[in-house]
Amino acid sequence: MPVSSKRRLVADALRDAIATGRYRAGERLPGEHDLAARFAVSRGTVRAALADLADDEYISIHGGIGSVVTFDGAALDPRGGWARSIAASGTEVTTRVLRLARLDDPGLQAEVEASDATFVAVDRLRTVVGERPVSLERSVLPYVGRLAAATADGLVDGSLTATIAEAGLVPASAEQWVDVVPLAGEDAHLLERAEGTPFLRSRRISRTGEGAFVERVDSLLDPDRFRLHMRFGTAR
Repeated sequence: MPVSSKRRLVADALRDAIATGRYRAGERLPGEHDLAARFAVSRGTVRAALADLADDEYISIHGGIGSVVTFDGAALDPRGGWARSIAASGTEVTTRVLRLARLDDPGLQAEVEASDATFVAVDRLRTVVGERPVSLERSVLPYVGRLAAATADGLVDGSLTATIAEAGLVPASAEQWVDVVPLAGEDAHLLERAEGTPFLRSRRISRTGEGAFVERVDSLLDPDRFRLHMRFGTAR
């Protein structure tokens, strides 16, 4: 069997094991030696397969610090979008798109080091059914492909994550900043809270493996429902 076929076999088997829950979030995969013996391949083939999984964001193979946002204690998976992750936790949440429009902003281009000054702006409000809104998210993304078309045609299946994927953009890395701010003005009104109510504020900027800008999203998150979970050291 060619090396490339062995690499795909190992990657597909591990991807399936992760997707079906055999390996849970935060759990370490077996070491390279054990995986090589299990699949009867070289450690180089295992390393290549693990690199493929890391590219697809199924695993992290780098040391350092990582973080995930949780909702009611359940980790939110950015690969499938927060809405699906929250729904999977058993909580029914509606998402209302407040803005989906073209945005021209040379200042933003310089700030996020984008290749163009034209962006797509997407503002979304998430509400737990029967309760008050729990998050307000404002995203800016490159004005390309299916994202550009979304300003006229809407999001793919109502999902920004799906629209980003259809535009051919694959987030491979991100930076995130989190602090606490008092709600004011329009934000307080939209979130149905009194002005001055403290909310988590998150800014995340994601890029492709080549460093190209994918998304900047500014989120206001209800601290009674959302948490930021930090992981130190080498993840699986």
